[in-house]
Amino acid sequence: MMDTINREAYGAAADKLAEFSASADVQRIGAVADEILAVADLLRREPRLRRALADPARPAEERAGLIRSILSGKVADQTVELLAGLVSGRWSGPGALLDGAERLGVDALLAGADRAGELADVEDELFRFGQIVSGDGRLAGALSDSTAPAAARTALVDDLLTGKAKPATLGLARLAIAGFGGRGFDSSLTRLVELAAAKRDRSVAYVTTAVPLSDAEEQSLADRLAELYGRGVSLKVDVDPRIIGGVRVKVGSDLYDGTVARRLAEAKTALSK
Repeated sequence: MMDTINREAYGAAADKLAEFSASADVQRIGAVADEILAVADLLRREPRLRRALADPARPAEERAGLIRSILSGKVADQTVELLAGLVSGRWSGPGALLDGAERLGVDALLAGADRAGELADVEDELFRFGQIVSGDGRLAGALSDSTAPAAARTALVDDLLTGKAKPATLGLARLAIAGFGGRGFDSSLTRLVELAAAKRDRSVAYVTTAVPLSDAEEQSLADRLAELYGRGVSLKVDVDPRIIGGVRVKVGSDLYDGTVARRLAEAKTALSK
């Protein structure tokens, strides 16, 4: 969660991004998003630059001028101005500024996907990609290994997703490799799925069942959760025969576990006392 200072700093940049996204075409939004994320990667690799751009002792105009001097002529003017607005804000530290730059790039990618009518697809593709990775031990190890070169892991993601997923999905998966918000690969993917859902004004419900749900059962569960939470709910269903029967649902920090496996474990614990 962003603290008050960082929310205010990010909010101003996010408002400028929303204004830009409302009038720009999909290709231009996507190009700006890619450039913002490239600059975020630069900030990740250059701690001295991060510190200079987040230094509260420097006037906002000086910080904005510094980023303009670095980027002008190298990226689109709109990218320069969005990032100048971002660094002009009051940040709690260099790490918070990096998080803000990454988040601005993510929001730009999601805005482009929304304009293209692909936001729900991007959300689902990210989730399915995470399932594929977690179901393959060797692949999960290769992508999650922070000691391996990021370029090699990014190339692996490119091989897996290029031509098979939306451009925004690929861009977000690459960011997960870098460690979005300082998270690991799996946690990054999960957070990005949730941000994609939030862009559609939905919460994410992670549902585990022993057997696949029918379309009618999924719709019924989504309707009940939407009524409970007061907003639309995007179901992410995983089939795991190990739970034997029943359903487990996780929404945010809320967990509803009605599985047979849980009841058996409770019975075993009770009998052992």
